[in-house]
Amino acid sequence: MVDVSWRPSCPVSLDDLRLLEVDHWGFDRQVRRGEMVVHADHAGAVVEVFRELFEARFPIERMQLIDDFDGSDDASMAANNSSGFNCRTVTAGAAWSQHASGLAIDINPVQNPYVGADGEVQPPAGRSFTDRSRHVDGMIHPDGPVVRAFERAGWSWGGEWTSLKDYHHFSSTGR
Repeated sequence: MVDVSWRPSCPVSLDDLRLLEVDHWGFDRQVRRGEMVVHADHAGAVVEVFRELFEARFPIERMQLIDDFDGSDDASMAANNSSGFNCRTVTAGAAWSQHASGLAIDINPVQNPYVGADGEVQPPAGRSFTDRSRHVDGMIHPDGPVVRAFERAGWSWGGEWTSLKDYHHFSSTGR
């Protein structure tokens, strides 16, 4: 992680991060083992969230460390990677993202894209998934198991934001 997804200027120390290895259902209906880094204070709750998603058989296409994508959020999203910690700023901003403190997680970004107030869609492959009336594998809905599991852990969903929608984003801070 050093010099890829973490560096000394990050708002969290390496000692405050935890590597999680969790089982999840892949889009191919097979059990996969994934990795994710989150803040130590939330590691137990996040493991419980993924246990609930596993029990609900909610499919996650890929769960690899952001380091596998050279720390690039764009490359990770394009690969439909579900991830947590990445020492980066917010989309189109200079402030630290909640990911930079290990306090945010993105799930299946292609099926659950970021839709900016100006209509920008990230990743671009997610454009066909901006119609949220669709129900396809890996898509997150307000009444579905992903939102419910994260809510039980005290986390908020970016799909409920009003000025933009970040359908793949969950955070412990609401940001």
